[in-house]
Amino acid sequence: MPFDRIFLDELSARNDIVEIVSQYVQLKKSGANYFGLCPFHNEKTGSFSVSPDKQIFHCFGCGAGGGVITFIMKAEGLTFPDAVRYLAERAGMQIPEQGEAERKAARHRERLYALCRDAGRYYYDTLWRPENRTAQQYFINRGLFRRTMNRFGLGYAPDSFHALIDAMTAKGYTREELMDAGLVSRSEKGHIYDRFRNRVMFPIIDVRGHVIAFGGRVLDDSKPKYLNSPETPIFHKSRNLFALNLSKSTKNDYFILAEGYMDVIALHQAGFDSAVASLGTSLTEEQARIIARHTDRIIISYDADGAGQAAAQRAIDILKKCDLQVKVLRIPGAKDPDEFIKARGADAFRNLIERSEDHNAFRIEQIAAKYDLEDDEARVLFLRDAARMLAGIESTIEREVYAGRAAKMAGVTAEAMNVEVRRELGIQRKRRKAAERREIRSPVGLAQPKDRSLAYTDMKSAKAEENVLRLLFSDQKLIAVAEKDLQPAWFSAPVLRKIYERVLELNRNDQMVDVLSFEGWLEPNEMSLLSAILEPGIPAGEHRGELQEYINTIRMQRVKDGTITQAGEDPLLTFGRIKKQNAGGQTI
Repeated sequence: MPFDRIFLDELSARNDIVEIVSQYVQLKKSGANYFGLCPFHNEKTGSFSVSPDKQIFHCFGCGAGGGVITFIMKAEGLTFPDAVRYLAERAGMQIPEQGEAERKAARHRERLYALCRDAGRYYYDTLWRPENRTAQQYFINRGLFRRTMNRFGLGYAPDSFHALIDAMTAKGYTREELMDAGLVSRSEKGHIYDRFRNRVMFPIIDVRGHVIAFGGRVLDDSKPKYLNSPETPIFHKSRNLFALNLSKSTKNDYFILAEGYMDVIALHQAGFDSAVASLGTSLTEEQARIIARHTDRIIISYDADGAGQAAAQRAIDILKKCDLQVKVLRIPGAKDPDEFIKARGADAFRNLIERSEDHNAFRIEQIAAKYDLEDDEARVLFLRDAARMLAGIESTIEREVYAGRAAKMAGVTAEAMNVEVRRELGIQRKRRKAAERREIRSPVGLAQPKDRSLAYTDMKSAKAEENVLRLLFSDQKLIAVAEKDLQPAWFSAPVLRKIYERVLELNRNDQMVDVLSFEGWLEPNEMSLLSAILEPGIPAGEHRGELQEYINTIRMQRVKDGTITQAGEDPLLTFGRIKKQNAGGQTI
């Protein structure tokens, strides 16, 4: 384990899982556990459980699970060491000395943070050199003030294959560190060169204020227009948002989701300090969850062109999964917020925000735009298309309101529209029930781990193996019995064998066998499986008999598949002899 067990015990004690999860999920107590809507997938009925006794969480829907550290890893998109640091900081705890490998990895990350910070300073300083007036003029022509450029740390990468390399190696950074930070690229011949050249630069800063990556835009019409940093040990596109480090402090009760760096910067300069953007990719579910931690309302302000409107449609689906109130901004006479604000001013844009459409109205109009509503056949197709969309609205009142709007657009009665919506609702219910029946009939869906990479080949044995592990976690005194009678090689499921071997090792070293001992040691999918195994718990009492029954089941399954003989011997050690016993127990 990369961190001392005594330290992790105190960390866990100071960061109660119910208290931590409550910051992300509205929990209600039911029996011994707490329940709520899972923050890691879309659901309408709460299947997310938190056990204060076991200090674990488990979702019966998506299968996610683990302890408090695993929860923070998933919720904040952090590595295990960073999640530990996050919780330690929250509890005001000092991180103890770690093993050499962990210290090396931590030092490497710190070096990458420092390198990106220094690269950002280099790009900023380069922008304001007299010879780079063209780059300065690009930002000035876009209407940015010097204080805005300073606030966002905007810069310029010179038209050179080695300028940044030279500047950073002079500061003591290695070429390997430059490569790991995504600041350089490698040619087919193995030579490294500056990744960003002759581009204005936009530093990407995480919510804690670290420069973690860059976006660069060309000054001419060359391609690619925008170039972004690749994924690195400190930068994950799907887990960060541009300008969130500034927007998190807004007094507004909404966020504005814009499409690009310049839109966000222009919005902040105009006083709309809650604007953010995804990072060179479509909005992800992780980014939507990040937004939901800071606000309940989101206004999408994407470009007015076809691509922007299609992106808005995709974003609506993702944002609604996080239970956000979603509105869509229509920008008349301009292609994006930046252009509109320049032409009409901040007050006019504020009026647009106040008049922004509910996402349902936006979607109906987007559907209508595909059809000629003067044509009878096209109107029928529009109404069917709209009915499919309306059937997805949960609220009956909302559904009726927008059904009335669609009916008016097509020139039919509201009742006729509602009949079509009810028909579509019936179709969708049948599809859901059929899918549920298929899942129930499927042995894999019913009994296997959610992650197919952990699928069991011998279901009878695997279920007994799970029950053995559940007993060993509930009563550590049983581990000595299991070690004597149950060999790890008898486990049919590799992941369960891996957990069992770890249990034996911990017990031999007089260490606690609990979920905390496995956090950071198991892969996230394996941790989820372990939490699913432990979630049902074990009633108080003596369980040696049960343990022996499960061991016998596993042993007999290995006899059946030829792994061991009736006497418990490995067939290879008996030189191929097959032993059987008659009813009297004699070997024949």
